[in-house]
Amino acid sequence: MKDAGARTTQDTGPLQGPPRRQGRPHAVDVTPPDVTLPDVAPPDVTPPDSTVLRTGTLSWLVPRRGVLAAALLVPLLVVLVALAVLASSTGMSLSRTFSGLLGTADPGTVMIVRDFRLPRIFAGLMVGAALGISGCLTQTLAGNRLATPDLVGVNDGATLAVVASAAGSATGMVGHWWLGPLGAVAAAMLVVLCAGGAGAAGYRVLVVGIGVSTFVGAVSDLVMSRQNDSTAGGVFLWAVGSLNGRDWSVGTPLLIALLFLVPLSLAVGHRLQLLRFDDDVASSLGVDLRVVRATALALAVALAGIAVGVGGPIAFVALAAPVVAQRLAGPTRVPVIGSALTGAALIAAADALARVVAPVELPVGVVTSVLGGPFLLWVLFRSERTTGKA
Repeated sequence: MKDAGARTTQDTGPLQGPPRRQGRPHAVDVTPPDVTLPDVAPPDVTPPDSTVLRTGTLSWLVPRRGVLAAALLVPLLVVLVALAVLASSTGMSLSRTFSGLLGTADPGTVMIVRDFRLPRIFAGLMVGAALGISGCLTQTLAGNRLATPDLVGVNDGATLAVVASAAGSATGMVGHWWLGPLGAVAAAMLVVLCAGGAGAAGYRVLVVGIGVSTFVGAVSDLVMSRQNDSTAGGVFLWAVGSLNGRDWSVGTPLLIALLFLVPLSLAVGHRLQLLRFDDDVASSLGVDLRVVRATALALAVALAGIAVGVGGPIAFVALAAPVVAQRLAGPTRVPVIGSALTGAALIAAADALARVVAPVELPVGVVTSVLGGPFLLWVLFRSERTTGKA
């Protein structure tokens, strides 16, 4: 029996497992072997139509298509300026015009070319650039290619300020050009208050602006109807859009204003690209919608007010320049520089046509208005065809 019990204990002993080892357990080496990982380049997030320029810690994203469009617009603008200098309603020959430009002609010819035409063309270029940028910001802000600064009451506010300054004048001359920006700012402030703030949605600002523009325009017509024939005639020519009598004293302050406002417009235009997305998407990308919209509206009002104060409410330029520039630069960009160059080219071409298309010189606003109708129909028909294809 004892032998059996001993055998049973021995048989069942190994089932209890090995005896525990006393002391510190043996450490296991878990150091991974030396592995050389392949070099993986970070993904390239540069847009396919852009080039990155880097200088130290700074970098610029340069759109190739936009740069090419601007490079093509600059020589075209030079040609149009040359034609505007040569264009004449008085029958002045080309050789005589060149002599006046070089200062070798008689004093009368030199005065006509250097003192009358060149300052007028220079002011027209500045006006066209300001209207083009203002229209670009307005259209991008509203998300509508038919949106222009005059829809938010800017043009009518500037016109009312200048018309009111000329009330009772016996000479029929309009007031100082800087009254235009003041009237534009006053009208824009009224639109912003009625729309519920400068950061409101673009369509809301436009709807309120149409009402304010209609009201202010009616007040301008009322003031003009109460004036004598001399004052009403002089103000009417300016209200159509005219560059007559503009000299270096007007063009120089306008150039200084553009040197300050154009860089700001470029910075705002870069942020406005994100507003093409939904508001929630733009906010998630770090865009303060109210600040961007308010800044864009303020710049558009300032640029349009200055342009209207100098050249009057010239039609068509603020509508057409951004559309043409958008076609040249591509749909993914806010073409601020392209709109400025296109607007300047349109004014130069219209000013040259205004001096040769009729026996008497026409206001530049008449020519742009005639061209604006067919262009508007083209934009509408093209939009319908694009929508139908989509």
